[in-house]
Amino acid sequence: MMDRTASTTILLLLAVMMAMVAGFAQRPQFTYQHPSAEKFADAASDPKAHAQQYRLKELDERFQQAVAMLHAKQYDFAIKALHRVIELAPKMPEAYVNMGFALIGKENYKAAADFFNGAIEIKPYQANAYWGLAISLEQLGDLEGALGAMRTFIHLSPPNDPFVRKARSALWEWESTLKRGPLPENEKEWIERNSKEWVERNGPEADAPAKANQQIQLKH
Repeated sequence: MMDRTASTTILLLLAVMMAMVAGFAQRPQFTYQHPSAEKFADAASDPKAHAQQYRLKELDERFQQAVAMLHAKQYDFAIKALHRVIELAPKMPEAYVNMGFALIGKENYKAAADFFNGAIEIKPYQANAYWGLAISLEQLGDLEGALGAMRTFIHLSPPNDPFVRKARSALWEWESTLKRGPLPENEKEWIERNSKEWVERNGPEADAPAKANQQIQLKH
């Protein structure tokens, strides 16, 4: 068994990592705003505008349902709603990011990474997509890829973002792991078990950055 001080240090680092994943997924920055009409266009005189407004209404409702389900950890319902959102607006990066976090909740890290990459392809400066990608790659054992994605998140984030400090802690942990190599299986199990107990006693931190206006493009 490893030295007690070293065990405690790794335990705390892993616990912080677990908490920061949960906290990041609660950020309301994954929302968007779109111009809303005071009343719907007349279906007879302007059918195109009328249909577009109803699609926007459904898009908003589905997206808000997905966010609520994601925060409630009802991942299957969130995924179902987000599939419809992406069908309506295939160029909305926020939908792909939320889908990624829902899939992390399902522990489907490969699919989550694919959706985060999809968000990045649509919007290369979507900072939270790099965060999710880093977490997914870390779970897949690709620490080199996780380091690159997390460094990009730090580069794109404002200095006062509270998750920048947590991202730097993750970088330190991953770099240390790459230097020392993987832990023995019995030590890894002990750390994971005790980290879970630590997180259950100490709820994840959550922050509330301001919402940002986003442009969306509906599928025609």
